Amino acid sequence: MFAVFRKPKTFKLRSLHSQKKFGVAGRSCEEVLRKGCLHLQLPVPGSRLCLYEDGTELTGDYFWSVPDNSELVLLTEGQSWQGYVSDISHFLNVFHKPHEGVIQAARQLLSGEQAPLRQKLLADLLHTVSENISAETRAEDPTWFEGLESRFTSKSSYLRYSCESRIRGYLREVSSYSSMVGTEAQEEYVRVVDAMCRKLRAVQYNGGYFDRGAKAGRLCTPEGWFSCQGPFDVDDCASKHSINPYGNRESRVLFSTWNLDHVLLCRIEKKRTIVPTLAEAIKEQAGREVDWEYFYSLLFTSENLKLVHIACHKKTTHKLSCDPHRIYKPPARQKRKRPARKCP
Repeated sequence: MFAVFRKPKTFKLRSLHSQKKFGVAGRSCEEVLRKGCLHLQLPVPGSRLCLYEDGTELTGDYFWSVPDNSELVLLTEGQSWQGYVSDISHFLNVFHKPHEGVIQAARQLLSGEQAPLRQKLLADLLHTVSENISAETRAEDPTWFEGLESRFTSKSSYLRYSCESRIRGYLREVSSYSSMVGTEAQEEYVRVVDAMCRKLRAVQYNGGYFDRGAKAGRLCTPEGWFSCQGPFDVDDCASKHSINPYGNRESRVLFSTWNLDHVLLCRIEKKRTIVPTLAEAIKEQAGREVDWEYFYSLLFTSENLKLVHIACHKKTTHKLSCDPHRIYKPPARQKRKRPARKCP
């Protein structure tokens, strides 16, 4: 009953689906709720008040401990509010498929913004929402193809070529190592590299890793989103780096800085370990057959390739080695001859 002698508490109130706030004062939760429903023309039965900050429901016991001018959300029956998380979720839904009006509003804000942090946030936002991810051909998104040869008529064809170029580069490094191999093993080394080359040609140099239209083996979603798989010594990316090079020209260029590291599963580096081990295995095979397909999988396939953001690329020595049990093929088992049956 002492509440009637207290100064009314003031709040900023809004409904669930509106950003417009209005001031309301009252000496009880019920009074504030009644005034809010009257202003917003909402039914009082089933309605309730929640703190904007964390979604805590405002009750009579809690009413006087809430600071003045706290922001409240008025919810009707069936509605829910989880605090800031709900606003962030709404924000993401708005920009998931933004319309031109939203983009134009963001551009106007950016043009008059002076604070560096807000400039960056708005610029990053515009960069994201301006992406034309669904477009695939040069005719649909000509800006994306600026600076590229005319032979590339689709985004997938260029990204496939980009991946093929990286794999071809790895093959050239392996091939150039033949000069480091002794004369007696050089011929066999060249033969093994040729076998790898033929297999790569058969799978089109695994270009499908970057092709969002590939039926199998791609490293991205069907929409073209790539996620960083983290440094060689962890299982995923703590920073949650992601990129869609199909979205716009800037993303395409930035994607070229992502590394396709030889660190997945076996976590082995090609220059320091794989190629020298291959060369040594050929030199010391002594009648054994080198399992070149094992080395092929380490050098050119997703079994040992990890896509990482440049910030997650560690250039330290990994101090790891190839699996000694897989360097050579196991010897073929000889079939035991059955003893000849004697004629009765």
